[in-house]
Amino acid sequence: MFETLLSAVAAEAGGLGGPAEIWNSIVRDFSNIGEPGAFAAFVQVLLIDLVLAGDNAIVVGALAAGLPPEQRRKVILLGVLAALVLRVAFALLVTQLLQIVGLILAGGLLLLWVAWRMWRELHHGGESPGSAEIEGDEHSGLKPAKSFAAAAWAVAVADVSMSLDNVLAVAGAAREHPGILIVGLIFAVALMGIAANVIAKYIERYRWIGYGGLIVILWVAGKMIWDGYNDVAPALGWPAVAGA
Repeated sequence: MFETLLSAVAAEAGGLGGPAEIWNSIVRDFSNIGEPGAFAAFVQVLLIDLVLAGDNAIVVGALAAGLPPEQRRKVILLGVLAALVLRVAFALLVTQLLQIVGLILAGGLLLLWVAWRMWRELHHGGESPGSAEIEGDEHSGLKPAKSFAAAAWAVAVADVSMSLDNVLAVAGAAREHPGILIVGLIFAVALMGIAANVIAKYIERYRWIGYGGLIVILWVAGKMIWDGYNDVAPALGWPAVAGA
């Protein structure tokens, strides 16, 4: 099943076929990891995955913080599982959609909103009751939901947004390196399923990690807006940006 899923992600990510093509793409990109473009894409993908996996965990934990322990654990489990499924689903679509003229520009603008939201949380986070299961959500500034249904709905909405943010940012950072893109998508899913709580704790303790991720997302957003503008400019009769 995992091999089939990996094949599907790779096919969408770079027009690749079966496992042999997937492996060849990964080997090709990582054998050239010393090249500036490939190395920069790899570092960007890792930092984006780390920061957004931790951010996802903090939001889910904060929203569930006001519930009784049993309901809180169910909401957090629901949030993690939903994030896993959504990341895979968006991975199957987003890189293909980025081939459509104008959507790279739209994706870059969306990532600017993601960066603003991250800045607000890092710089102006308030106090939250926090949940025993997620370390680091005490200063998220998010108000916990008052019922199981409200918490489940809030987590579902947050997961859709954050999963799209994650996959879009990774795809934008590694569009020219399908092997790195594939590994990044797998890494994102693994982090959400295994280590999101640990990452959330360290992001809260070492704030520079969050600010580093914010800078990377701003860089990716700017590059996508630059490339996206030059994709749509000819069709709209606008002047292309010099140097693109």
